[in-house]
Amino acid sequence: MSDEPDVKRDLEALEVDLKKLEAEYNMFFSGRAPRPPWETRRRVETLVKRWDRDHIETAGDRFRFQTLQARFQKFVELWDRGLRAREEGRPGPFAQPPPKAPAKKEEKDNKVLYVTAFKDPMREMDKLHSLYDTLMDARRQIGEDVVPFHRFAALVKDQVSKLRDTGSPEVAFRVAVKDGKVNFTVRGMKGTGEQ
Repeated sequence: MSDEPDVKRDLEALEVDLKKLEAEYNMFFSGRAPRPPWETRRRVETLVKRWDRDHIETAGDRFRFQTLQARFQKFVELWDRGLRAREEGRPGPFAQPPPKAPAKKEEKDNKVLYVTAFKDPMREMDKLHSLYDTLMDARRQIGEDVVPFHRFAALVKDQVSKLRDTGSPEVAFRVAVKDGKVNFTVRGMKGTGEQ
């Protein structure tokens, strides 16, 4: 039979060591530690094996142990996958995204990417999709959030309606990058003669 204070003490130690192990692996995979934390992992593994074989009397302690054990097993699978990927020279679950190059931003400064005009955007879906795709690609490249298509379509429809009510039979939209920021402008076109 297991001694109750031993269980509680070991579960506390297991929880602390598991958090420490997770932090050490994160440091290793981010390049801040030269080698994997084998000693901490061995210590955690020993505790997990000990209490896996031993009987834990209280349901609360048993549940806590099983939760920690499952968490440890998931981490082990993830860490081993990451190590295997690193050894094979391929990106694994811990691969860092490539840094955003500021050179690309400079190339796109003060550049018009797309211009189009609408009379009725709901009947000109091809143009609407092209405008949306261009705008969202530009936003992605500078790290801005993407807007859902239905919200974008509603915005364009509202702008066209508003400017048509002021006497513009056609409404022009322009996507440009200026000073590293996406610029989306709307302008009513006067006198196209088709109304």
